[in-house]
Amino acid sequence: MKTAVIIDNGKFPKKDYPRYLLKNADYIICCDGALMKYFRNMEAVFGGERMPDVVIGDMDSVSRTALARYKGLTVHETGQDDNDQTKAVRYVMNHFPDVTDIYILGGTGDREDHTIGNLSLLMEYARCFSGGPHIEMVSDWSTAFAITGTVDIQCGEGRAFSLFSPDNSLNIKSKGLVWPTDGVVFDNWWKATLNRASEDTVHLEFSHPSVALVILD
Repeated sequence: MKTAVIIDNGKFPKKDYPRYLLKNADYIICCDGALMKYFRNMEAVFGGERMPDVVIGDMDSVSRTALARYKGLTVHETGQDDNDQTKAVRYVMNHFPDVTDIYILGGTGDREDHTIGNLSLLMEYARCFSGGPHIEMVSDWSTAFAITGTVDIQCGEGRAFSLFSPDNSLNIKSKGLVWPTDGVVFDNWWKATLNRASEDTVHLEFSHPSVALVILD
C-alpha cells in the first residue's frame, strides 16, 4: 500500500495530521502554483530537503528561474478543461499504479471559489475513477471525501459531520447521526450540514447509486 500527496496552492497545513501524511507519502506531486509554498515549508515538515517527485500544471504560476532550476521535475500540461489538481490526480493514476490512497493538501483556504471547486471535484473523481485509489482532501480543519452508495463510516462518536450532494432526487437514510438525514432534499448546500455523529459508526443508505460529499472535522 502506497500513498501520494498532492499539494494545491491553498492554505499549506500547519497541524500534525496533514503534515504526517505529507512526511510519510511515497510520492509528492506539487501543482505548479504550490511549488514555492512547498519549498518554504519543506524544512519544517521533513527536517531537511525532500524534493517533490513531480510538479504539474500549465506553469503559468512558476517563475522562469524556478522552471529552469527544477526542469527535470516539471510536467507541462496546457489543457484548460481540467484544473491543476485534476491533472495531478490523473498523473498519479497513470504513473503510480501502486498508489492506494491519495491525499490532497492545500485544496482549501485563501480563495472561496477555489475551495468550493476543489471540494466538488472529489465527487467528480468518484464518478470518473471508480475502483481507483481512495481520495481525501485534508486540511487543518477537516477531512473530505466522496461516497457513491450505501456505506458505513467509522468516524467516532461526537465528530462533526456534514453531507452534500448535487443530486436532489437522492434520499439518504442515516443511522448514527444526531439529526437523521431521512427525508432531506438536497436542493441546497446547507441542507445536511453541521450534523454530529451520535455513534462511532455512521451508516448512510442511498436510495439509488449517486454521489455525495462527506466533510468531517
